[in-house]
Formats: sequence, C-alpha cells, structure tokens
Amino acid sequence: VQLVESGGGLVQAGGSLKLSCVASGLPFGDYAIGWFRQAPGKQHEGVSCISSLTSADGKIWYDASTEGRFTISRDDAKNTLYLQMNNLKPEDTAVYHCATDVKMVSECDLVEFATWGQGTQVTVSS
Repeated sequence: VQLVESGGGLVQAGGSLKLSCVASGLPFGDYAIGWFRQAPGKQHEGVSCISSLTSADGKIWYDASTEGRFTISRDDAKNTLYLQMNNLKPEDTAVYHCATDVKMVSECDLVEFATWGQGTQVTVSS
C-alpha cells in the first residue's frame, strides 16, 4: 500500500489550499481514510476522516478546530482523497498526512491508522 500526498504550500492567512492523497495497492473504495497533521514540536492530531461510501455509517468526521473550514472528499474512481482547506489560519501550519488501515476497514470509528503517506507541508503566514 502506498499513499502519496501533494498540494501543500505557503499561503497567507485567510487563503485556501487543496490537498490530494493518491492511494495504490488497495481497493481504495472499500477503505475508510483520513487526514492527520503534525505541527512543529507537537504530536500528530486527527483532522478529518471519511468512511467508505459503501459503509453502513457513511461517516465524515472533522476535528472541531477545522469543522466549517475544511472539507474532506474522495474520488474512488481516481483512488484519491482530498482535503479542501479554506480560511486558513497560522495555527493550521503543519505537515499533513493521509492515513488508513493495513486491513480493509470501511468505517472511521473502527479504523486503525497504521499506513501513512510521507506528508505535505502547509505553511500559513499571518
């Protein structure tokens, strides 16, 4: 399984970025998958998760700090996960990773995020 993120960059506060995560080596549409971030000197924190579109719960979850500003989506035909980030703030500065389970788990509430991409840097200037 391989996850490759892209789309990071430097943006001013209030700006927008759209991150992408292309997955290979797994039946992407059957997996719950999420976004995490790690700011300098801090631990990883969950940003958002989206269940498989065929799952029983069809859940989308956001951390409270990003809800209303970030939108997660997936295009299963392209094996790609997205994160649209609007109204960015300096505190959103971090390396953003996509992650999923090593086994097929379709629901966000059940997934163990053991497979990670290398990350993409997002820097928001004030």
